[in-house]
Amino acid sequence: MNTNKRMAALKASGAYLPSQEAPAARPAFHAQADRGNPACVIGPGQRCEHGLVDAELNQCLSDYERTVRGRFSGIVETLKDISALQHESDFAARAQALAQTRLGFALPQELLDDAWVSGLDMKALHTHCIFQSFKNCIDHTDADQAPWLSRMALTPEFLAVCGYHTVDITPCADGRLQGLVPFVFRMAPNRNVYVKAYAGAMFDVEVDMVDWAHRELERLTGGIPGGESQNYLKIAVYHFSSSHSHEQGCAFHASNDKQAVESAKQRLDELRVAIERTYGLGAAPAVLLVGLDTDLDSLRIHLPDGDGDVNPYRYIDTAELYRDTVGLSAADARAHIAQRVDEAQGMDGWAQGRGVMDAGMRSLVLALAEANLSQIEFVIHHHQGRYAVLGHDEEFICAGEATHYVQLRNKYYYAHLDTVEEGAADMDVGIKIFTGLNVRHGLPVPVLVHFYYSSRVPGSRERVLKRAKQVKAAIESRYPALVAEKLLICRMALSDRFDTERCVFVDEAVADAGH
Repeated sequence: MNTNKRMAALKASGAYLPSQEAPAARPAFHAQADRGNPACVIGPGQRCEHGLVDAELNQCLSDYERTVRGRFSGIVETLKDISALQHESDFAARAQALAQTRLGFALPQELLDDAWVSGLDMKALHTHCIFQSFKNCIDHTDADQAPWLSRMALTPEFLAVCGYHTVDITPCADGRLQGLVPFVFRMAPNRNVYVKAYAGAMFDVEVDMVDWAHRELERLTGGIPGGESQNYLKIAVYHFSSSHSHEQGCAFHASNDKQAVESAKQRLDELRVAIERTYGLGAAPAVLLVGLDTDLDSLRIHLPDGDGDVNPYRYIDTAELYRDTVGLSAADARAHIAQRVDEAQGMDGWAQGRGVMDAGMRSLVLALAEANLSQIEFVIHHHQGRYAVLGHDEEFICAGEATHYVQLRNKYYYAHLDTVEEGAADMDVGIKIFTGLNVRHGLPVPVLVHFYYSSRVPGSRERVLKRAKQVKAAIESRYPALVAEKLLICRMALSDRFDTERCVFVDEAVADAGH
């Protein structure tokens, strides 16, 4: 699509184009950050209500967050009460009644029946409850997400108008980035948006080349409507903590923010070079580098230049944009954001790059920045300006392929892998995190080995199940001391890419617990 047609399509879609008017003067009320670092501090009699924020969507997401977390919040207290009953004559029946009433599911009967012999296996029960609560979340996905799914700002249609048929996102595997797509980006989860997390956002270039080639083949054979005039977009997302940079940054990069951003940028560069050297000049996908402040859920969006190159020091900060535009009208706030983006692209000095990004990328950057303002205000209104838990608070490790049904901050740590050997760094970081979260309290590390199969491919489920078993065995072999103490418990689950099955467990919890 030529530039004029692209600009016309962007304008017709309501996308963001360069403003011809300067923003209005800043109002008397101007939110300020405080050293404790909320994006804005609300003074007496003031309310932070930004003109570009979707407050109704924020309430829907808050309700969703409360519902999902509520399925886990009662596990420990329920198990404590059940433990106190284990010497009663009707223990098994009372334990099941408590579990059904408080948690909404049954416990493994054999664990309850055998409790009188050697005591109640609390480690196995705890792991069962974690995974069953997660399965309940997956089973209720459609109903839970219905109030907000259709309200996402960055829709597939908008992404297509911007010129992208596929958006491939690699965040860090850190659980604080689990809500990235619907919450932080306000992007509608769909089959053209792929998320594969790696520790430190250090994705595998060869694997990504295969993913790109697969979508390129679909595009060339007409399998992607409109794809003939669109490109593949790769987004890498690193993270940092604005208030505790040396303690709560990326564990893979030892909380070194400079290393995190430069490593992610280098990996994007390597992908582009690899594809162009293999398939020819001009074949490389578009790329975008984004930083997430996990304290506030604000973004640093690094701006590509005219050649598509990103720079660690050429970016806009959405927390700053929020403070600068709160109190402005929607139109004036958009104009100010557009002006800041254009200033960042055109600034003098070594970070300028070669020209400005194309109209489609600019439209996406502006939409992403605006959408993130709603998430910043979500944290302001629903989490007192910044998250109470700045670090890790995940429930389990998901190894293999992440389930895309439940996307919420700190629900689980994700280690993308096909074999434990190639995903060893991700698994080791996860085990280190859960050593602090669980093991030091005597609780096991729950590990869910999950993979997708295709019901359209004969024999796919059987082959994927075999791979899951191999990965499960390899994980247990890598951490034998934890397994011996029943401080690491693995389960396996499979999902069909076409929704005939969603996270169906394919083993028995009791067997995995060593009984």
